[in-house]
This record gives sequence, structure tokens and C-alpha cells, in this order.
Amino acid sequence: QVQLVESGGGLVQAGGSLRLSCVASGRFYSINNMAWYRQAPGKQRELVAAAITGGTTTYADSVEGRFTISRDNAKNTVYLQMNGLKVEDTGVYYCRSNIFAIVNGKPARNDYWGQGTQVTVSS
Repeated sequence: QVQLVESGGGLVQAGGSLRLSCVASGRFYSINNMAWYRQAPGKQRELVAAAITGGTTTYADSVEGRFTISRDNAKNTVYLQMNGLKVEDTGVYYCRSNIFAIVNGKPARNDYWGQGTQVTVSS
């Protein structure tokens, strides 16, 4: 089965940096869009950054200029470089990917989610 695994989270002081990674594994034909979401306690999950196949990237207003999403297609990996971290960036960061794979014996495109990685920014 297709699986996404995030890594790179941790505890960092405000102003510091972290680099998150998300690796897709399993049986699939191609990966379409990849994106990072985050969810703080008591808040809804929100889109942080997205990268489509053509190379276009989008960012939430709150992180634009500080975060950078990138892809390494050969490694089936998406990264999120986070610089100038703020306390309000704290939350669980999730990787999401639209993947073309065989599902129940037929090809299909579906969204897959990772388990999340905790990012904590302290003052």
C-alpha cells in the first residue's frame, strides 16, 4: 500500500530553522501534487505549502517568505524548509499527496496522508 512518512520535526527556538521531509513509498505510478499541512491544538488543519507536478508552489500568507517547499521526484520526497520560525508555527505537520496507484486492482488517483511530525517553537 502507498504510505507517506514525515520526519524532521522537533523543538526549536523562535528564529530557528527546521527541514521536514516526507517520503512516499509503496506501489504507485506517479505522484501528482504534494503539500504540507499543519494543525495546532484546538485549531483546524490548514494548508501551509503545496507543490504541483509542474513546479508551481503556493504558500499560506503566514509562512510565505519564510518557508520553502521543494520536491525530489527521484526520491519520491517532498521537503519543507522552515526558516525564521515563530511560536505560532507550532503544531503537527502533515504531508499530503495525490497519488496515482492501483487500488482494488484498478488505477486511481487518491489523496494520502502521513502520520504527522511535531514541530514545537519556543520563545
